[in-house]
Amino acid sequence: MTRVVPFSPVRDHFRILVADLASGRSRVERLPGRDEVAGGSGLAALLFGRYGRVDQPWDHPDQPLIFAVGPLTGLFPLMSKTVAAFRSPYHDQYSETHAGGRSALCLAFTGYDALVITGRAPHLSCLCVGSQRVEQRDVRWMAGWDALTAGKHLRKMFPGSGHRSILRIGLAGEKGSAMACINVDTYRHFGRMGGGGVMGHKNLKAVVLLGDGVFEAPGGKEYAKLFQHVHSRLTDTDMMRKYHDLGTAGNVAALNELKSLPWRNLQQTTDPDVGGISGETFAEKNLLRNMACAGCPVGCIHIGYVRQKFHEDHRYFYRQVSYDYELIFALGSMLGVTDAAQSLLIMDRVEKTGLDAMSAGVALAWAVEALEKGLVSQEQTLLPLRFGDADGFEQALDLLAGRVNEFWSALAMGVPVAVERYGGGDFACVLGQEMAGYATGEVFFTSQSMGFRHAHLDAGGYAWDQKHEEKDVDAALDFLVTDERKRVLLCCMVSCLFARGIYNDELISDCLDCVGYSTLAGKVDEVGHHVQSLRWATRFATGYDPARVSIPKRFTEVVTWKGPLDVEYLRALQKEYARRISAMAAAGAEFVPAAEEQGE
Repeated sequence: MTRVVPFSPVRDHFRILVADLASGRSRVERLPGRDEVAGGSGLAALLFGRYGRVDQPWDHPDQPLIFAVGPLTGLFPLMSKTVAAFRSPYHDQYSETHAGGRSALCLAFTGYDALVITGRAPHLSCLCVGSQRVEQRDVRWMAGWDALTAGKHLRKMFPGSGHRSILRIGLAGEKGSAMACINVDTYRHFGRMGGGGVMGHKNLKAVVLLGDGVFEAPGGKEYAKLFQHVHSRLTDTDMMRKYHDLGTAGNVAALNELKSLPWRNLQQTTDPDVGGISGETFAEKNLLRNMACAGCPVGCIHIGYVRQKFHEDHRYFYRQVSYDYELIFALGSMLGVTDAAQSLLIMDRVEKTGLDAMSAGVALAWAVEALEKGLVSQEQTLLPLRFGDADGFEQALDLLAGRVNEFWSALAMGVPVAVERYGGGDFACVLGQEMAGYATGEVFFTSQSMGFRHAHLDAGGYAWDQKHEEKDVDAALDFLVTDERKRVLLCCMVSCLFARGIYNDELISDCLDCVGYSTLAGKVDEVGHHVQSLRWATRFATGYDPARVSIPKRFTEVVTWKGPLDVEYLRALQKEYARRISAMAAAGAEFVPAAEEQGE
């Protein structure tokens, strides 16, 4: 039996595993920079500067796929996320996406701060990483398997329930889709910007993190006392209760009331039939249980169930499907589906295909309207797509994931690619990528369209819209830039962003100091600013120009609780935000290696 030697997770350097799929070899590297970038998002940007190629496209074999965790992973509650970073097939620029599940703790318990995957495997493969083991296994027989079936078989191949995380792709990833996600432990995802397509291009069906190492827990009463303080704030107060009870699904009815919930490709922002897909309806009729990511006491993952008949003598399948606000918006209201059970079946099909739910739902909504307006024909869509037709959308997801013809292949690379070929840009609901479900107004539309990873969680623009009726460009952008900096610091730790109301700079500093990162603890604000600039500079180095971002006409037609959208205010926000982003990128440019320096 192999003896597992305890190790300390606290170190002044980064311990990086670099795995080359082409050769099947791996190596461990020590990298300085802990006190400059902390970990997570900062470490990912640092590693892309070292291993990435700014002079080559996303599908060049040398481009890395990076998974990184933070200095507090496994040491405090809700430090439970992993950052995945890569050059995106969506826009061919540097990007990142985050996921929870068991991925963060399992990577940390292998003894690494990050896993860097380079090269392209000669055939479909699975990479297994443990504290004393790196193995690349041939899984050509899994070609075409859906993400859920692949997960079942991978669990048998690599035993270790509870101490193992399985990252895998479905058909969409194998086909190189720009909206393919990476499924993590069945119910979590690296969702946005096409990380699944990167894995597919690398012939990488799955990554298994064994999490078979042993931490040496920090000693002393100070750590125990601080841990209990954080845990109590998360569980003994109401600050996190909303995430456990209805969860984010509670936003459905609230945003519909505010005239901010996208319906039928954003042709409406409210609908009287919202009750059929409200969070309350899901909880009363379809909620089976709650789950939590490893290291989280909150339990925000809501698992719904739906019964589906499969035999004439009334035998049924019972499907368990995770749901939240984003999925209900994208695969419910955006598609005109107003029945919770039908929406869950669409979600189930999304999970199997390995598509990002938001991008897939918004893409299908665009396709319906393109078909209605005659820009594409049923001969091209292969289906009579209609709003509200849940069965049709289930079938369409298979076509989208499989890239079965020219139309579906183009759409799989993002709505902008389909627009370039077929038209329909005026009603494309794209804000950097297919929109998130917050039609709250000008500040959010600016924030998502121009934000670093085009995510609703880059900054709280949706919250600003809901709380402010005044149209003060400087005040709104001061908020976006400052809020982004705070979230960047959390993403360096890497904390669940639901805990942002608890983990302020002071508490993060206390946590770092308590476990031995005293120098880093004294400069968290500096680190936040540095990584914010470093990430932007890295994005710019791969071709980003915020001044070229455009917001489609459909968004200018939105009417919210405040009335019609103010186009002049929107354009002023865009112009000034582009200037501020460019200034941040310029501040970080000196830390991004030139093309000829990368890989040295």
